[in-house]
Amino acid sequence: MKPPLEDTAADILGKAQRGLRLPGETDPVRLGLNPVALRAIAANQWYPRDPGPIPGLVCFRTAFGDMLVNSYVVFDPQTKDAAAFDTGADCSGMLALPVRLRHIFLTHAHADHIADLARLQARTGATAFSSSREPVPDTLPFPEGREFRIGTLRVETRRTSGHARGGVSYVVTGLARRLVVVGDALFAGSMGGGLVNYEEALRTNRENILSLPDDTVICPGHGPLTTVGEEKRHNPFF
Repeated sequence: MKPPLEDTAADILGKAQRGLRLPGETDPVRLGLNPVALRAIAANQWYPRDPGPIPGLVCFRTAFGDMLVNSYVVFDPQTKDAAAFDTGADCSGMLALPVRLRHIFLTHAHADHIADLARLQARTGATAFSSSREPVPDTLPFPEGREFRIGTLRVETRRTSGHARGGVSYVVTGLARRLVVVGDALFAGSMGGGLVNYEEALRTNRENILSLPDDTVICPGHGPLTTVGEEKRHNPFF
């Protein structure tokens, strides 16, 4: 069953209204939104193309209150060295994988994304990392731009703050497709709420996610997988 889009057209309007401090404004153009893309979402006429299976990528969707949150394991198919990206509400599926979980990378500090961090650390001995702009307790903070390795895979960190002070996205290369794990920075057809700084969220998404090649697979914190090309064409915010 396909996961639904994270946001409805009404949700998207609400985020733009709050971000621009224009309560009650419904004109997409005045809100800086693409009206064609917004109408397509309102009419259920757009859904991102399924990128298909990607060896080395496993997605988990777990319930946190009344929502589903995504977390991911990325592993080197040759060495089986692996990293988790967030934990979601329940890391049991991660623990069942036949891989060696070495690292845990956090996209941001919101509770739904790190709810099972302590258990995953205790069961695997993996080292957890978080952004130095918003360190999470019991993790190692890292500065913007640091790179990591998962076996032979390369992990580049990019700042995608604005929804969260310490928002960070992880670009993974070395699999059949380039991935970017974005947390709540960007969703299929929408983005995070810009809770810290709306303009900053828009800017860092443009500069550090949508600047990637169009075929890059976006792994968001909620909703379905998408691609950079899909979001450049169909996301009302851009």
